Amino acid sequence: MLGVLAAVQPRLASAQFAQAPLVEVWKSPTCGCCKDWIAHMQASGFRVKANDTGNTAARARLKIAERFGSCHTAVVDGYAIEGHVPASEIRRLLKERPAAIGLAVPGMPIGSPGMDGPEYRGRKDAYDVLLLRADGAASVYRRYA
Repeated sequence: MLGVLAAVQPRLASAQFAQAPLVEVWKSPTCGCCKDWIAHMQASGFRVKANDTGNTAARARLKIAERFGSCHTAVVDGYAIEGHVPASEIRRLLKERPAAIGLAVPGMPIGSPGMDGPEYRGRKDAYDVLLLRADGAASVYRRYA
């Protein structure tokens, strides 16, 4: 029985990964914090496809106002994701399915996923994850203190 479980487990993990949400990201090819955010997403069970072409065109195409901008832009299941949004908030978004463009963490707050490496020595700035609406308005989806 143990041998059967050992043989089946890798296939189950592979099937679960294939069904994991795909996050497509547009970023600079040299941005380290973008790579760290991608690693956070992968560690949280998301599949990631990275496009090293910058994110200005993707942000415009997804109708994300410049004031909500950050260093990378992504799409997951029809929702736009701008900046260092935690995977937990993306999972919540996909579960709740609000009428919205998506989520944004404007700028690059220290302590957010991808901006939390050892070089920051445990520093954490307060930041908001914003829910972006089609009319250009935004509301706080979650506050991190």
